[in-house]
Formats: sequence, C-alpha cells, structure tokens
Amino acid sequence: MSNVNMSGAEYAKVTSEVNNFNKVLNDGKVKSQDMGKDEFLKILITQLQNQDPTKPMEDKEFISQMAQFSSLEQMNNLNTQFEKVSNNLASNQAVSLLGKNVSLTDLGGNNITGRVEAVTSGAYPQIQVNNRLYDYSSLEKVTE
Repeated sequence: MSNVNMSGAEYAKVTSEVNNFNKVLNDGKVKSQDMGKDEFLKILITQLQNQDPTKPMEDKEFISQMAQFSSLEQMNNLNTQFEKVSNNLASNQAVSLLGKNVSLTDLGGNNITGRVEAVTSGAYPQIQVNNRLYDYSSLEKVTE
C-alpha cells in the first residue's frame, strides 16, 4: 500500500490507529475500567504466585475468596436471566392489550385514552393508541 497523499508521520499515525483498532476487534472486547471475572482470576493467580512461602495464604482465606467470586458470578448470571424474563413478560403483557381500551400518560404528562391498535415486541414494548406509539410503561388503566 502506498502513502500517496500522506507524509511519513501521518502514515505512521494512521497505521498505528488501524493496528490499535484491529487489536481491539481481535480481542473481542473494548477495554474498560470495570474488573471482570477474568481480571479477578489473573489477580488471584498472581497473588498466589508471589506470596511469601514462609507465610502462605491460609486455606480459609483462599476458600473464602473463591466462594465470594463464585457467588458474585452466579448473581451476575441470575441478574441477566431475570432481565430476559422481565422483558419477555412485558412483551407478552403488551400483546394481551390488543383491542382493549387504555388510559396512559405521555411524556408531556397528558392523559391519553383510546383502543390499542398494535403492539411492538422486544425489550421495551410499545403500544399504538390513536395512531401513535407509547411506551408500555406509561400505561395507567386497561378497560374492555
């Protein structure tokens, strides 16, 4: 590849940026300030490798740290699953409103009443009333 319209410094800068971008893509994730389970395990392994052999970490401490880590990971997994279940429930409840009369409050605080004409699915379902879409969460009242 030639650097026809770039100086050597510009070419080097662009090449460096492209390489950094490709590295991020190849790693599959963008580096963040949050410590995930992989970083925690690396720290724990480093701690074990560099501990003073005359004062090894007591078994109780090690088991306690591993139990805490395991509990945290399971809580994160449960949280993810609960979010999925919650989104599915909201979507299903929105579908059950088709053809029913509803009252809701729009973003401006106005009270809207009408028949539900359509429903969108997904994580944040919307209901169509009077040819306009409103968030399912703005629903106040449902009548036949």
